[in-house]
Amino acid sequence: MSRIDAKFAQLREQGKKAFVAYVMAGDPDYDTGLEVVKGLPAAGVDIIELGIPFTDPMADGATIQLAGQRALEAGQTLEKTLQYARELRKTDDTTPIVMMGYYNPIYSRGVDKFLTDAKAAGVDGLIIVDLPPEEDDELCIPAQKVGINFIRLATPTTDEKRLPTVLQNTSGFVYYVSVTGITGTAEAQAGDVAPEVARIQAKTDLPVIVGFGIKTPDAAEAIATVADGAVVGSAIVEKIGAGESVDDVLAFVKTLADGAHRG
Repeated sequence: MSRIDAKFAQLREQGKKAFVAYVMAGDPDYDTGLEVVKGLPAAGVDIIELGIPFTDPMADGATIQLAGQRALEAGQTLEKTLQYARELRKTDDTTPIVMMGYYNPIYSRGVDKFLTDAKAAGVDGLIIVDLPPEEDDELCIPAQKVGINFIRLATPTTDEKRLPTVLQNTSGFVYYVSVTGITGTAEAQAGDVAPEVARIQAKTDLPVIVGFGIKTPDAAEAIATVADGAVVGSAIVEKIGAGESVDDVLAFVKTLADGAHRG
């Protein structure tokens, strides 16, 4: 059983929904970013989404774009992002780590080398937003062969004809993008999300986690009541970008986690 599967099994036993936190690796610098990541499990985070900084993040709004720029300017690399996973695994062998980003840095490193290194570092899943199902042979299938989940995005525009293709090689969980467009803009509405989540759940046994547009504890709770969990990224990254202390960032994360766990 993978760490992701084990985490959802544990949450089901506890009658809780999942809280997933996204942070950009290396933001605002290597040491501060690592301190935040190491503090996430104690703040109630069930799954850590670790952003891979990239120069052309097409799916991300201004908040995440700026975080990526700060990280790159501070010298963050894909290797240093893998090092985050290695460092966390020294003290935590249960919290799943999902790396989220774009294919270019992985392709540049070499798929086989990246997957070998990621598996050894303790990475559990990948969300690569610019690789559609038609490109599964590039990374998705090789990742699954080494035991790394490949997590796919479904969106409000994923219709009944497209959905089976999206779900075909997905594992770990399905990430439902609650709004059309980029991260950190429109707010997710539980009433709009609920029927879409139910539609996906009817086609898969995987948990369906909702992200994009969730900014407050109340929003995390509302979304968690209609899905298997909630993802918050931009609201956390905004706090980091504003220069708030690691303790203050983690205190905010805990309020979000508490909200999702009430869902």
